[in-house]
Amino acid sequence: MTTFRLPDLGEGLTEAEVLRWLVKVGDTVAVDQPVVEVETAKASVEVPSPFGGVVAELHAAEGATVDVGAPLITVSSSGPAPSSGDPGSGSVLVGYGTASARRGRRQRPSVALANGPRPLVISPIVRKLARDHHVDLSALTGTAPGGVIARRDVEDAIAASSPATPRPVRERIPLSGARRTIAERLTRSRQEIPDATTWVDVDATELVETRRQMLARDPDNPVGFLAFIARFVVAGLARYPELNSRVDLDAGEILHFEGVNLGIAAQGERGLLVPVVHDAHRRNVRELHGEIARLAKAARAGELGVGDLTGGTFTLNNYGVFNVDGATPIVNHPEVALLGVGRILDRPWVVDGAVVPRKIAQFSLTFDHRVCDGGTAAGFLRFVVDCVEHPAEALARI
Repeated sequence: MTTFRLPDLGEGLTEAEVLRWLVKVGDTVAVDQPVVEVETAKASVEVPSPFGGVVAELHAAEGATVDVGAPLITVSSSGPAPSSGDPGSGSVLVGYGTASARRGRRQRPSVALANGPRPLVISPIVRKLARDHHVDLSALTGTAPGGVIARRDVEDAIAASSPATPRPVRERIPLSGARRTIAERLTRSRQEIPDATTWVDVDATELVETRRQMLARDPDNPVGFLAFIARFVVAGLARYPELNSRVDLDAGEILHFEGVNLGIAAQGERGLLVPVVHDAHRRNVRELHGEIARLAKAARAGELGVGDLTGGTFTLNNYGVFNVDGATPIVNHPEVALLGVGRILDRPWVVDGAVVPRKIAQFSLTFDHRVCDGGTAAGFLRFVVDCVEHPAEALARI
């Protein structure tokens, strides 16, 4: 009788858990044949026997913790004992076999057994996760290098075997009318338009002051910030006509429009609406303000006509009214660009080397990459921003 004890596992490890016996009492084993799979704090490994013979006794049950040097398996030399030609050194390094085996190779012991392949698992955490959730590791295919089963493989198996319980439906709302139209248009935009977004922080301090001065001169006729921005957008589109266009896929053409019909995104009772300021390029700031106010009032009252909602060539979206700083909106198909304006806030800003409070907003331009590249989009956005930051000069020249 020869008793094989749990060998030194290295790296200061003093014990291991028996995961599974690969042999049973009465089995015949050969030198260097894996006989038990153990798990340490570092890894799971198969331990080969340095002796050949017939298994007489297994000294630990599966799940038991065995100290280094404690009896592991007893092998009887009686009866047929297949041998590799080496009676066994009695010095086994985990994962490498006996002395003669180490001279021939330094690799992990074979994972192929008589009853089929064994799963490749290195991490004890992965094995524990599989055991806790009753996942059969032999049914998994490892995605880590070398075919090793990784944690994500076990987690995917857990998710597949435990589908989430659907939440009860509280209410079913038909997707119809305006909501359906909005859904179809936005879906088509996402499917057809390869969009991109660029943005910049804008110092709107001078614009706030310009508006204040206009209000002081004519308090009965206030002008909103959006009207100023609309005027700057129209001027910018004259310089960058690529953004005031439409893609005709059937004809294989990009159509540049002569004038601007400016859509103003608005939230009405029936959802998102985009009423259109027709011939916006022919209107000054006060005229733009008056038309925007009329359309906004009609949108809130649900009184917009078909003509008010069609023909847009570019959209201006003021999401600052929702008290948010920025967004990456979806292009209003079949247009090719949309400018978003965030709320104006007091923020610290560097002016002439000094940090001072300024009125800052974020502008974002989402555009169809088919009609232009980033340089054109950035040029348009920069033009609008420069107008906002120097409004008096801009209004005098556009």
